[in-house]
Amino acid sequence: QVQLVESGGGLVQAGGSLRLSCAASGGTFSKFAMGWFRQAPGKEREFVAGISWRSSTSYADGVKGRFTISRDNAKNTVYLHMGSLKPEDMAVYYCAVSTFLYYSGPYSSADFGAWGQGTQVTVSS
Repeated sequence: QVQLVESGGGLVQAGGSLRLSCAASGGTFSKFAMGWFRQAPGKEREFVAGISWRSSTSYADGVKGRFTISRDNAKNTVYLHMGSLKPEDMAVYYCAVSTFLYYSGPYSSADFGAWGQGTQVTVSS
């Protein structure tokens, strides 16, 4: 079973940028899809961005054009570049790996079998 460790969260002003990283170990990283999800206070966990094992990407409507997901298979790492941050983006962000090999979506929480501990992103106005 893969282990995931997120990093890069913190406090940023509205309009600023952050890059989150998720380092994976213990699995065949390149053969799985990876995803970023977030949970804001009082809300359910929601999909943010996903990247398939072939590096095709998908985004939630609210982050399209602002966030970019990428992966570096040589480093067993997936990234989430977040730009033009808004207060609405404030949440705990979780990295996850798909349950199945050679996965390309759909990207819902139920399709991911291992999760990181989460990293807090706070956006000030």
